Amino acid sequence: MDYALIWAGLIAFAVLAYVILDGFDLGVGILFPTLNDHDKDSAMNSIAPIWDGNETWLVLGGGGLFAVFPLAYAIVMPAVYAPIIAMLLGLIFRGVAFEYRYRTKQGRFLWDWSFFGGSLMATFSQGLILGTLLQGIEVDGRQYAGGWFDWLSPFTVFCGIAVTFGYTLLGGCWLLVKTTGQLEQMLYAKCKRLTLWFLGTIGVVSVWLPIMSEPIAQRWFAFPNSLLFFVIPAVSAACAYQLWHSLNKQKPLRAYCCTLGLYLMAFAGFAISVFPYLVPREITLWEAAAPDNSLKFLLAGAVILLPMIIAYTAYSYWVFRGKVSSDEGYHE
Repeated sequence: MDYALIWAGLIAFAVLAYVILDGFDLGVGILFPTLNDHDKDSAMNSIAPIWDGNETWLVLGGGGLFAVFPLAYAIVMPAVYAPIIAMLLGLIFRGVAFEYRYRTKQGRFLWDWSFFGGSLMATFSQGLILGTLLQGIEVDGRQYAGGWFDWLSPFTVFCGIAVTFGYTLLGGCWLLVKTTGQLEQMLYAKCKRLTLWFLGTIGVVSVWLPIMSEPIAQRWFAFPNSLLFFVIPAVSAACAYQLWHSLNKQKPLRAYCCTLGLYLMAFAGFAISVFPYLVPREITLWEAAAPDNSLKFLLAGAVILLPMIIAYTAYSYWVFRGKVSSDEGYHE
């Protein structure tokens, strides 16, 4: 069995689960300044029962990379120390805001801005990390050979902007599913604008990346790959059309599912662009993997833990299904 490939699939699944699940509550935080106090309470209550469970997938993905692909971890971490620290600080600010905004009246605006700022910082930092991986990391032998600020470039900044629009759209569609009344109606128009911004930025990244990287351009556009990979933009276009149609017809659940479809296609495009490298164009997943005995041992634990995580995540979403209001939910 190819244990390295199995573990690469498990970590990819964990990262995708984090992006989908934690993405919408980060997006809700980014939308916070556009909401009134009543709507802020409704938005907070829509994600309060599940937000910390969503971050389990981030721990699984990061911890799995450290344990299973230690060489990739040792090379990638120094390249993105600054955005990772910024992301963790943002997640801390957001988590503290959950606990404290209901404990004060006069100072609530401070925690509202902390919730917004932490969500924005974490989201933009994740975009910077993604952009850094896509543009490539300089490696000398088996260690990082780049500078302190290689993560900061026009491409990585634009990836940060694209991820920010994507998470905000996902958060808006989540609130469409979970809220009612004036807030829901206001969000339909806002989600339409966010859809245009997200599609525009993703389109720019999709064109910029092959122009910047010749190997990626060859992978996507060389025959016969171009025929096979045409499925990705075709399905993305179908999801975008259905998303716009769903927003016009005010069908929130379908709009949310179509947004998830766009994320799945974007993730598939990322995987196609970098596979089989964990450090793009430098270190493959087999070169970065720990010994097979370690992979087997860790896989035995993952086989037990992963279904448990999926089960309690699904159960929590089932228990807290349905619409929310501002006067019920996360209070002291």
